[in-house]
Amino acid sequence: MTRLKKNSWIYKKKITHRGFHNELHPENSLSAFRRAIEFGYAIELDVHILRDGHIIVFHDDDLFRMTGDDRKIEEVTLEDICELNLKDSNEKIPHLSETLQLVDGQVPLLIELKNSGDVGVLETKLMSFLNDYKGEVILQAFSPYRLKWLLDNEPQIIRGQLSGLHITSLKWYENFLYRNLFFHLLTKPDFVNYEIAGLRRLPIRLIKFFNVPVFSWTARSKESYIWGLKYSENVVFEGFSPEI
Repeated sequence: MTRLKKNSWIYKKKITHRGFHNELHPENSLSAFRRAIEFGYAIELDVHILRDGHIIVFHDDDLFRMTGDDRKIEEVTLEDICELNLKDSNEKIPHLSETLQLVDGQVPLLIELKNSGDVGVLETKLMSFLNDYKGEVILQAFSPYRLKWLLDNEPQIIRGQLSGLHITSLKWYENFLYRNLFFHLLTKPDFVNYEIAGLRRLPIRLIKFFNVPVFSWTARSKESYIWGLKYSENVVFEGFSPEI
């Protein structure tokens, strides 16, 4: 049974994907987070652990798309990434501590745990920061093993199972298990956050039947956002403002 209460912020707040980013404010950057705070939007962001144990806010498994550097996240240190800029900006890849200090509880955070490092290492380090953080935080992950670790070791944390129609890094049978939510019994998540295009699929309708809240990602137009709200409790968005 979910522990997510209907008065939780995740039902009510508008949630920006990787911050309220645009051409001037790169995704998962401090400037994109400042912009989200200015609009009063909750922030979805991603965390990775580096080779030297530091946690950064970054989405991809490698640095190329956002920085032009072809190294993998697991190969680099904090000193390495300090030399890199995000896209064509002066923005750096933020450390988790910088991000938490900036946000400081002004808006809620929806944090996705990425798959770099062994299960338990990222989670333990992340919780060492979050235990001292006063703002509202909810965690989510695609990896059922990370969610199971949180269930066993940090049961007080609200956890969401991310899923979708096709995850390119997985084998066909792993994709089958993910998109049909077969890991649900293992991870016992408080909610499911599903790719918006798959909201009408049977597994989602079954999950809702058993009173598990369903949220969705990622609307890239107002039309998609409005459609997603018909079939999920809330929709993560990017590239536009739902209020305009």
